[in-house]
Amino acid sequence: MFLLCSQLFFHLVVLNVFLCFQSKDVGIRTVVMLDEQGEQLERIEEGLDQINSDMKEAEKNLTDLGKCCGLCSCDKVTNDAREDEMEENLAHVGSIIGNLKSMALDMGNEIDTQNVQIERIQGKAILNVSRIDAANQKANNLMKR
Repeated sequence: MFLLCSQLFFHLVVLNVFLCFQSKDVGIRTVVMLDEQGEQLERIEEGLDQINSDMKEAEKNLTDLGKCCGLCSCDKVTNDAREDEMEENLAHVGSIIGNLKSMALDMGNEIDTQNVQIERIQGKAILNVSRIDAANQKANNLMKR
C-alpha cells in the first residue's frame, strides 16, 4: 500500500512539474505575443499621431485659404483638367479618410475584444495557480502521513 501511495505521489509531483513547465511556456509565448501586439499598437498610434499632425497643417492651410478667397472672388474654373484632377484627388482623400475611420473603429473593436479575452485569461491563470497550489498542499500533506 505504501509503495502504491509513494508511486502515485511521485507521478502527481511529476505531473505538477510538467504542468508548471507547460504553463510557463504558455506564459512566455503570451508575453512575447503581447509585446509584439504592443509594438504594433505603438506603430498604429504613431501613424495616427502623424495623421493628426498633418490634418492640423491641412486645416490651417484651409483656414488661410478661406481668408484669402474671402477677400477676392474666385470663380470656379470649369472644363479645366487641373480642376478635374483636384476634384478627383479630394474625392480620393475623402475615400481614404473614410477607410481610415473604418480601420480605426475595427481596431478599437478588436482591442476591446482582446481586452475581454485578456481578462478571461487572467481569471483562468489565477484559478490554475490556486488549483496547483491546492494540489501541491494536498501532496505535501500526503507525504507527511
